[in-house]
Amino acid sequence: MTTTDRTEPDAFDVVIVGGGINGAGIARDAAGRGLKVLLCEQHDLAAHTSSSSTKLIHGGLRYLEFMEFNLVRKALAEREVLLAAAPHIMYPMRFVMPHDSSLRPAWMIRAGLFLYDHLARRRSLQASTQIDLRQHAAGQVLQAQFRKAFEYSDGWVDDARLVVLNALGAQEHGADIRTRTRCQSIAPDAGEAWLVALESADGALTSVRARAVVNAAGPWAALFNSSSAPGAARHGLRLVKGSHIVVPKLFDHPYAYIFQATDRRVIFAIPYEHDFTLIGTTDVEYHGSPAEAKISSEETRYLCDEVNRYFCKVISPDDVVHSYSGVRPLLEDESTDARAVSRDYALELTTTPAPLLSVFGGKITTYRVLAEEAVNQLCAALGARRDPWTASAPLPGGDLDRGDFELFLGQLVAAYPALPATLLQRLARAYGSRAKGILGNATTTADLGEEVCPGLFAVELRYLVNVEWAKAAEDILWRRSKLGLHLPVDAVSRVDHWLQTHRSAA
Repeated sequence: MTTTDRTEPDAFDVVIVGGGINGAGIARDAAGRGLKVLLCEQHDLAAHTSSSSTKLIHGGLRYLEFMEFNLVRKALAEREVLLAAAPHIMYPMRFVMPHDSSLRPAWMIRAGLFLYDHLARRRSLQASTQIDLRQHAAGQVLQAQFRKAFEYSDGWVDDARLVVLNALGAQEHGADIRTRTRCQSIAPDAGEAWLVALESADGALTSVRARAVVNAAGPWAALFNSSSAPGAARHGLRLVKGSHIVVPKLFDHPYAYIFQATDRRVIFAIPYEHDFTLIGTTDVEYHGSPAEAKISSEETRYLCDEVNRYFCKVISPDDVVHSYSGVRPLLEDESTDARAVSRDYALELTTTPAPLLSVFGGKITTYRVLAEEAVNQLCAALGARRDPWTASAPLPGGDLDRGDFELFLGQLVAAYPALPATLLQRLARAYGSRAKGILGNATTTADLGEEVCPGLFAVELRYLVNVEWAKAAEDILWRRSKLGLHLPVDAVSRVDHWLQTHRSAA
């Protein structure tokens, strides 16, 4: 292979392969403990599974039915840790479950919610309760036969931005973040290390030396191990596709719904981007390339049919304005039903010829504790005594006064009275305290530079390119933001043109 002109490759303590939530979380934790870290991602940060979730910080109420008590307890304990770390991209949400006695008896749901309330300590989230839908805002859009429901707390998260914030946190602790960079191979190197071959988007090859490698490649993790370290891993992966649809909003209140489906799955219907409702998810065994996962017509029809059992307003596939699919890398087990496959994770560390840590499974809610456990193992393997630190540390932009987003938003509006309130609301939600750094001394929208698309100005685009690794319109319109839902059909070409001009000028 060809390498850079350096006579010796750069040396790192840890090279992390995979820029999803687990890889980014491990990079942040490890860099914050003083390890020299490189993270490489073959596409964009959160390009696949980690931007294709139901976007919930939750314990996983339905996992109680499969006796996953340890997983639920761990996830419940993490909810408030995460909500405090980034109150701009995460916030509490109340969920309403209309009762269908033909699927699960009321006593079973009450018992599950009692466990959900008490398996881990709650500090700010409200307890569950039974409600009368005839007297509740959530009941107004439901069919008349649903009179009783159960209400409980979980949280909402902008999943793709959570990944980016972890990568930013890693970089600010010294990590080297390389997107559009594929790990071509790893090979043993003299001195009990790995020689890691990296290929950039333009085909250029470089090599770096790593004392340890982390395989956080998500749905590609098993493939990475089979090609780079055959026989190293005991666990296998089971790939399950989860798909979601977005339709014009079906209700105008802040509650989310969790519906019992006829096949005993659960379907969420969640307020989304002000003007829409997000509906999901499915569980379908998947055997193709994770990068090419797409919703099928059968999945779309399934989601429509299941919510039509509950809402007064009937929807059809023609109402779908957007959809997305992600491939979940779940731990292989003997379950015959994809919905029953565990959402827990496993970490496998081999130390010969050098430390290789493989991450299998996991879910967004438990990413931080997964990362903490992973870095604990890496530190032990590398002989580095460094204490965990992320449980009480805000993510970039999350250092809001008293953790109060509404207070911060009011301060931002007061500081920029001539700027549109809708723009300030969106920037506050996306960037938290760092919104002020983006806006600078602007007094009018003219100070924000070219308005490339409605509400999207050059000052924000420069920030996304220069700070948050955005390289293409899709990175900006569908991951760093969800503006793709709101903008005209030519938004992609406009943003791509701006990016090309910006690169040329640079």
